[in-house]
Amino acid sequence: MNRIRIAIQKSGRLNEDSLRILKECGISIENGKDQLKAAARNFPLEVFYLRNSDIPQYLSDGVVHAAIIGENIIIEKGSEIRVEEMLGFSKCRVSLAIPKSESYSSIKDLEGKRIATSYPNTVKMFLDKHQLKADLHIINGSVEIAPNIGLADAICDIVSSGSTLFKNNLKEVEVLLKSEAVLAVSPKIDEKTREILEQLRFRIKSVLAARQNRYVLLNAPNDKLGEIVRILPGMRSPTVLPLAEEGWSSVHTVINKDKFWAVIQELKDAGAEGILVCPIEKMVL
Repeated sequence: MNRIRIAIQKSGRLNEDSLRILKECGISIENGKDQLKAAARNFPLEVFYLRNSDIPQYLSDGVVHAAIIGENIIIEKGSEIRVEEMLGFSKCRVSLAIPKSESYSSIKDLEGKRIATSYPNTVKMFLDKHQLKADLHIINGSVEIAPNIGLADAICDIVSSGSTLFKNNLKEVEVLLKSEAVLAVSPKIDEKTREILEQLRFRIKSVLAARQNRYVLLNAPNDKLGEIVRILPGMRSPTVLPLAEEGWSSVHTVINKDKFWAVIQELKDAGAEGILVCPIEKMVL
């Protein structure tokens, strides 16, 4: 039986987020502790648990057909690997940071500095873009300690909350790029496996759309119905059903979660009552 081989991070937050989205796609993974790979029970898919930094090579060589991986890793190591889907979770940024005690006025302050990083290609692209020269020290591991032990004047690493920088008396001075989890695909994927990938993408898109939206039900007086419907940013148009109480209607629609509170306030001001908000499990567009 033909299966798609998909790589995910061996451990950490991205591992948890990747397994969560596969589960929400209805895919059951037989996931034992310390396994290097596991098969799905109800979908033609096999998961490979790999180190983040190794995944681009596995994709390039065609050992795995696809991967859920940080976009920053693809930019750093996988120029031939195509990103098929932005997944919207595990967001971070690749940033330059210096000791808090050091002053910083512009990018030019980086000229001639020693920069410790696990992302040498990303840093080099940034320096070349700004016509700067610096001495790069490639470190695999805890980059943040480098300025404290005199190894570097600055660091470049991934930042999410910034707490690690704070603990090491560092401050973020430049954002090189913003990143999130992506579905990346091997250039060597064959047509039959591509068909399975498209089935998986269909499920992922449905899950992501559901995460971004909320199902809203409300009661509206008929004399305010036109105004309330105009406020609603529904997919096409809201569903309007008559209530048992004369002069009232029930309105059903979908609202993007980022616009939700502003829209709800407008609806209340327009006369909507009994507003119910429900999460959406899947949303097929």
